[in-house]
Amino acid sequence: MKSIASLLYPIVRIPHKRIEALRRDPIHKQHKWYTYLLERGSQTRYGKALGLKPGMSYTSFQRQVPIVSYEELYSWIERSLKGEADILWPGIVRWFAKSSGTTNDRSKFIPVPPESFRYTHFRGAKDMFATYLTLYKNQTHLLEGKIISIGGSHAISPLGPHARCGDLSALLLANMPAFYRLFRAPSLDIALLPSWEEKVPRMAEALLSEKQNIVGLAGVPTWTVVLFDELLRRTGAAHVLEVFPLFEVFFHGAVSFTPYEKLFYRYLPSPAVRYMEIYNASEGFFAFQDEPAQRDLLLMADHGIFYEFIPFSAWERGQWEAIPLEQVQLHEVYALVITTVGGLWRYLIGDTVRFVSLRPYRIRIAGRTRHYINAFGEEVMVENAEVALQAACSATSASVRDFTVAPIYLAEGYRGAHQWLIEFIQPPSNLDRFAEVLDQTLRQVNSDYDAKREGNLALGPPHITSLPEGTFYRWLHKKGRLGGQNKVPRLSNDRTYAEEILALAATPS
Repeated sequence: MKSIASLLYPIVRIPHKRIEALRRDPIHKQHKWYTYLLERGSQTRYGKALGLKPGMSYTSFQRQVPIVSYEELYSWIERSLKGEADILWPGIVRWFAKSSGTTNDRSKFIPVPPESFRYTHFRGAKDMFATYLTLYKNQTHLLEGKIISIGGSHAISPLGPHARCGDLSALLLANMPAFYRLFRAPSLDIALLPSWEEKVPRMAEALLSEKQNIVGLAGVPTWTVVLFDELLRRTGAAHVLEVFPLFEVFFHGAVSFTPYEKLFYRYLPSPAVRYMEIYNASEGFFAFQDEPAQRDLLLMADHGIFYEFIPFSAWERGQWEAIPLEQVQLHEVYALVITTVGGLWRYLIGDTVRFVSLRPYRIRIAGRTRHYINAFGEEVMVENAEVALQAACSATSASVRDFTVAPIYLAEGYRGAHQWLIEFIQPPSNLDRFAEVLDQTLRQVNSDYDAKREGNLALGPPHITSLPEGTFYRWLHKKGRLGGQNKVPRLSNDRTYAEEILALAATPS
């Protein structure tokens, strides 16, 4: 008699055919979505105001539709929040992904109409699971157990009962097709609890009651660590595999996994455990890791999104001239611009990406358009910082829970520098050596930083500040940003976050 898993496998794997087609001809898929988006957009008030018409040329689209930030689009989003129909997308939008983001403290509300769930978020997730099952057909128990999903919460919109707002993870859990709910844990009443401090103990208790069924986890590394710590505290286990012996895969996203690698190998000390990176956000599901031996992410070109790209060097000069996917160049860093079935039109999401392959299109996340350090002309991206941090940890047997970096400004008698605020799980064996390797690696991976460090004239060596355990957690709690996809901002061009965190670290917990 066949097992349930063997019967389900052909069904769950069906979307992999779409991925195979996507690899072969992504540009055709992009043209298809461009046509669909114009047809739907022409029915909206935003589209009519800009003169969107079905079949209009890409040149006309570029000329008539401005590239916008969230702040510039907010007046239109606000009308949707109030219940007006046909604003950015046909119909009334009932769900909004709420994100405090990392560019300011004001919440963002991203519309998520039904097409966004269907064609972007859920299609991306289905394709990712289908790819995983194809890669590990005879080496996986994924369909025989459950995946832990760590979500936020949602509530009625503050602007009226017609809509609900919340973390994207909560919206996805609430709208997940019934079939896929069979493969997740814990129950929704626990997963959607609004209080993170209540949720973690409740999750741990529920998960321990069915620990033999847990085969993986999907979530943000930061909050996964919090859950793992709670599970180990309750059980006294040395690592998570003693708690969940069938655990085989961690689907992770929202922040780079690079600084967390060493830590997760301690939680999951087995080469058999797999790690699969996801690039998703409130605005869409953009890419995922489809080759086990590579960190590159396959761009989702058939998932309700039309992509454009601004060369980052041009973006810095204020030249917001975007190009379509077929014109991108290998290894160039681009600011990402999206037009989506969620009603975001030429929206500057704030991320930068670098293409590492054009056949098929694979990317790596380079950083943020606003979250990089360029206080002294050094242009350090998040990607640079994470590579340097990993090297410093490896050289000194250290592991890091979280970090942020801010400039120390030039002053009379003092050089400028970068201050690294780091919460260590395992402190470095030699802090001076840690700082030295960090600095050397940054100089290797970033020529602008290297030039500014030459002779210590423009930029001094990095300052490492070790923070007490729990500092970043307390800061996120104070900012009302616990759980979901909220995260500590990695790099900043001013000291706003750094001074808040240092002040908090100096006060008793």
